[in-house]
Amino acid sequence: MSLTICNVHFSQQGKKAVYLSRPLIKQLRLTGKKSVQLKLGKEVVTTAVRPIKRAGYHMYLPSGLRQSIRIPKSGHVYVSNSGEDEVQLGPLIGVLTDAGLRSTGMPFGSRTGFIKQLLRLGANKAYMFAFTPRDIDWQAERVYGYFLNGDGSWYRRSVPLPDVVYNRLPSRKAETTTSITSLRERFIRKKIPFFNWSFFNKSDVYHLLDGDVEAARHMPESVSNPNSEKMKEMLEKHQFLYYKPTAGSLGNGIYRLTYHPKRGYFARYRRSGSNVLLRFNTFASLSRMLNARHGRGLRRYVVQQGVRLIEIDGCPIDFRFHMHKNGKNEWVPVGIGAKKAGRGSVTTHIRNGGSLMTPEHALRRTFGDKADEVLLYAKKVAIKLSEAIERNYSHMLGELGLDIGIDKEGEVYMFEANAKPGRSIFKHPALKEQGRASLAYILEHCLYLSRFRRRDM
Repeated sequence: MSLTICNVHFSQQGKKAVYLSRPLIKQLRLTGKKSVQLKLGKEVVTTAVRPIKRAGYHMYLPSGLRQSIRIPKSGHVYVSNSGEDEVQLGPLIGVLTDAGLRSTGMPFGSRTGFIKQLLRLGANKAYMFAFTPRDIDWQAERVYGYFLNGDGSWYRRSVPLPDVVYNRLPSRKAETTTSITSLRERFIRKKIPFFNWSFFNKSDVYHLLDGDVEAARHMPESVSNPNSEKMKEMLEKHQFLYYKPTAGSLGNGIYRLTYHPKRGYFARYRRSGSNVLLRFNTFASLSRMLNARHGRGLRRYVVQQGVRLIEIDGCPIDFRFHMHKNGKNEWVPVGIGAKKAGRGSVTTHIRNGGSLMTPEHALRRTFGDKADEVLLYAKKVAIKLSEAIERNYSHMLGELGLDIGIDKEGEVYMFEANAKPGRSIFKHPALKEQGRASLAYILEHCLYLSRFRRRDM
């Protein structure tokens, strides 16, 4: 495949012919060709080819031809010779998202800023747009997408179904509906790569990796919907546990349960914005409290072995590894944030009093001269865990957020994996560059999945 970036121009020519600069004709190996099949997404039109004298890579499209395959805008974009007489523009990359509260300037609510960043990065390389489930016309096989002007304003264009879909639907609940399940399956039936299939529940990942020898040594013991006997057994075995809802986020509903043979049982949790610590003489009284607070909701809880994490100032530290697939389809740890728990907090979440720092800073405080060695080992483990999740998952992944702990011996454990990780770690001033790299990897992987791959890949 020949792949390069060309400058697409729109002309008022009435003739149904595409005009290519001679250097572009040579680059696409079209010398001597009288006609080509011009493609955008799954739209194809056969057109005559006319050479023009102009330096650089340029393509001129008359309005009729432009409308036939619905090219959304002029400017720089990749062009490939994907077959004997086939020239494809693109890729056409769709970012699937939605929002409850919307406005003209903020069509995707609070996620609009992230979508803008991504579309800006894709400008002059691909036709990148955002869309919601309601914007798809399956019968016509078209999408009424949101494109970004240079000044940051939005405009709409009807385009063919995309070459690849990056799924950032924000609602766990919506993803379980019949309509969204049908939407995803329709893209797959049409052989359109659709990555980041859905959110994980906490128990999903434990079930996925159950029996995977590669991952097992880095996974704390975890049991979904444990009965009282199993809870008591694990608590007395490990001394402390985390008890958390399988579909929870941001630390909501999590308990840290501790057992001291001489002092009894302790439960630490968050309530109404404050940290709570309760002591119980017996396990039965602890169990009654949990049942009183959650009742049947406890069926959707998972219990997990506690790990003695490294600490700073007596506060535990864990790490968010933001993983991406690159243009070679390999997992890469792109962003890493160290999260220090707030005093008395169950979790390291910032909203619960936690603070964010770079991994280098956190590990130097705890491991001194061995900090670089520990971080390198943690990165290798994060890649192995990502590969294990992908190996055991039936859908396409391109991004993962791994919540990782490191104990005082430098061993690495994974507590959770998120299929659509948040981006809060990139708010740290020292991690902003990693945030930009994260966006670049999303685009790079979209190019890979759409088969618009550079020669050096």
